[in-house]
Amino acid sequence: MSSNNTGTMLAARWHPPSYDIRVENVPVPQIEDPDDAVVKVTLAGLCGSDLHIYRGQQPITKVHITGHEFIGEVVKLGSNYGPNAARSTSGRPNLYATLSVGDKVVAPFTVNCGECHVCRLGYTGRCPVGALFGSPKLDGGQAQYVRVPKAGGTLYNLSSPASWSSALTATSDVETLLENISDSSLLLLSDILPTGVFAATQLLAHPKVQPMLTGRSWPSSLNPSSPTIDLGSGLLTQEDRLLTIAMIGLGPVGVCAAVALLDALVQKGLPYRIVAIDINQSRREKMEKVYEAIGSDGKGQNGEFVVQGLEEAKETVAKWTGDVGCTGVLEVVGNNSALTAAYDLARPFGVITSVGVHAPKNVPFTGQDLYNKNISFDFGRCPARAMFPMAFELLVKRQDVFGKVGTESSLIDRVVDIKQASEMYRAFDQGQVGKVLFDPWDQA
Repeated sequence: MSSNNTGTMLAARWHPPSYDIRVENVPVPQIEDPDDAVVKVTLAGLCGSDLHIYRGQQPITKVHITGHEFIGEVVKLGSNYGPNAARSTSGRPNLYATLSVGDKVVAPFTVNCGECHVCRLGYTGRCPVGALFGSPKLDGGQAQYVRVPKAGGTLYNLSSPASWSSALTATSDVETLLENISDSSLLLLSDILPTGVFAATQLLAHPKVQPMLTGRSWPSSLNPSSPTIDLGSGLLTQEDRLLTIAMIGLGPVGVCAAVALLDALVQKGLPYRIVAIDINQSRREKMEKVYEAIGSDGKGQNGEFVVQGLEEAKETVAKWTGDVGCTGVLEVVGNNSALTAAYDLARPFGVITSVGVHAPKNVPFTGQDLYNKNISFDFGRCPARAMFPMAFELLVKRQDVFGKVGTESSLIDRVVDIKQASEMYRAFDQGQVGKVLFDPWDQA
């Protein structure tokens, strides 16, 4: 169940207190627990969430390997893998029976066991035995090898059709379809694409959005069998059902959220107005190019999509809604300025979905602020492993955006050798580059 990989490897490591990434030779990780796997990393991503530790915004003092986005090949498995080992423990994830050395895999950004109550519910990002890759608790994937605890519940086996979504397996020539998916785009499954899909899904599934989706006023919209409440003006009009949504933050996760949101709205046949917001001009330009590149099947003919700075966006929302505000706001930045803007843009009975990683500061609201607008907040980490099938389906569908590298409309700006990690962190932190991937084996 293993391959001999000992000695040292290259890895990007963070050193306290801040802004200090070094590429160093460190020991190759080994199996420490029977549920472990060791993966040879073929690509690793640099994510906006990595910047919180990089900037010293977290109370961390331990030197550790960075990065929570990676794909690769299984090179070692613990003793709990294989058909016999899996059968001896009922209720374990199927991957303990099927995962093999040589399989191509992608990992979510957190470890999750896949067999506890929390994981069974689908809330894998908060598994009680979970850990974040690229943290003091668990070394990350910006290295040539990485150890994956609880790998049978964590990894997604790209070599096995059993992992793919039902929509993909129903495709007549799925193997040929998947052969045309670029490895660089598969890396997006680790974090940013599932998080974008999660943000869009949470917003559209929220109870306060259901009147626009169902055409029935609150609270009848929550129960299709209940009678519609007559407020004297009849059923909802087409204008009532028009979804007005703001998105704050157009980094890589924000772009993924925009693509996911547009796709979901088209699939549901819903009319929409979306304003995508960022203070960074280069990110706004990237979003505009991505939107242009999306085929008509991914944005439809029934909506309006504009990309603006914050003040212009406030004026647009006021004009669109008669100063009422947005049905919902996606906050994909992770700071108090973005939360304040989201609150200002949301309508009474509005919804704010925040998937940005926040520093340990109080949020900029009082209970009275929230009460006065009946605002609903969804905060927190994406359960990435649970979102993989939906995200994978979108990845296959939208290779026009996710499948390219280095073009005006591609989400991924460049793939570089890992020895450039220090410089790429600096450039990414200053907004000089977009999504960057590291090739740990490119020694050019």
